[in-house]
Amino acid sequence: MAVTSSAQIVSVGVAGVPAGDQLAKVADALAAAGLSTVARVLIEDDEAALERALAADVALTIVVAGPGGSTGDVVRRTLARLAGVRLVLSARMLAALESAARRRDRPLPRRDDRRALLPQGAVLWTAPDAEPAWMLEVAGRAFVVLPRGDVSEAIEAQLAGYAQARLGTRGEATRTLRVAGPGVAEVEERLADWLGPASGGGLEVTTMSADGEVWVRLRARGASPTAAAEALGAAEGKIRARLGDDCYGRDDESLERVVGRLLVERQVTVAVAESCTGGLLGHRLTGVAGSSRYFDRGVVVYSNQAKQELLGVPADVLSAHGAVSGPCAAAMAAGVRQMSRSDCALAVTGIAGPDGGTPTKPVGTVFVGVAVGAEVTSHRFHFPGDRATIKWQAAQAALDLLRRRLLGGAR
Repeated sequence: MAVTSSAQIVSVGVAGVPAGDQLAKVADALAAAGLSTVARVLIEDDEAALERALAADVALTIVVAGPGGSTGDVVRRTLARLAGVRLVLSARMLAALESAARRRDRPLPRRDDRRALLPQGAVLWTAPDAEPAWMLEVAGRAFVVLPRGDVSEAIEAQLAGYAQARLGTRGEATRTLRVAGPGVAEVEERLADWLGPASGGGLEVTTMSADGEVWVRLRARGASPTAAAEALGAAEGKIRARLGDDCYGRDDESLERVVGRLLVERQVTVAVAESCTGGLLGHRLTGVAGSSRYFDRGVVVYSNQAKQELLGVPADVLSAHGAVSGPCAAAMAAGVRQMSRSDCALAVTGIAGPDGGTPTKPVGTVFVGVAVGAEVTSHRFHFPGDRATIKWQAAQAALDLLRRRLLGGAR
């Protein structure tokens, strides 16, 4: 079997975990080393399925899996069988596990020490205060097993360095542009000149829908990493100009991180009032390090009584328009801004389902109120999907509305 100078990423375990951001970061590290990621495979805890995935004729396979439980056992057994070796105790892995247990001020569970059994010949990659990774070479192919979740920068650097030193053959650079507002069809219409592998100059542009936004993936290839990076930079500027303010960031920049940066730059604060999102909006804003500089408070007001008592939403607004309405969202935003004395405020009210919809306000109907200074506006949306998806998209829309207001635009 011929082994190509390319890579694949195999995620083992529960679907949807790890988040796409981790897989994208791994793909970017590989691209920096000149390796093309030809596949991203999601499989359950199934040894036969994993064995089939690992048989692909690629130079490097990255396996992303939870180190413990049945998932870790499946990965270790399958790779040992593929290499034709036994599982042996790794003293370095055992020491790393014991060190991690001490940091948590807990003894290492007896069953957890099986995680120190690695295929004979495996090489451990460690970093301070991080879950170890490990690598195994088999008949000219390499397999790297990364822990699920955040991977330390030190291990990311080891991955990139290893791939470059052993497998890198040419230059490749990637960029993910993140777009909020328009759907995939509209984005593709704007970028028709670049889409697809035939766009010319070694540039490939693709689009994908991702959690209430659109990702535009740019992949540039060249004779060297420097040439690829230059081609990517030239294309990125033109594509971002075509996307305009709808492009809010790139790579791992989340919408809440971009909004936080704008709030800091403008030296203003924000407060939020939430009904159908139940605290998700506040959670996302405060998930950014340093958010105490701009996030004042969040209020979850699920009942009409809470909206009246805590935010001062007028009873006649609720009786005339209902809790799920533009006037109510505007009153909630004005109320939380006034009570917090913040410069800006966001409010969300809607029907996340699966029940509660009406012909005029079906499930997925969401109103977002935005208050910046004395100016208060409300916006109506209708989101598809299940309850969790609707809540996420509602928070996404609220953050995007605030971003545009902070940029000085209108929507």
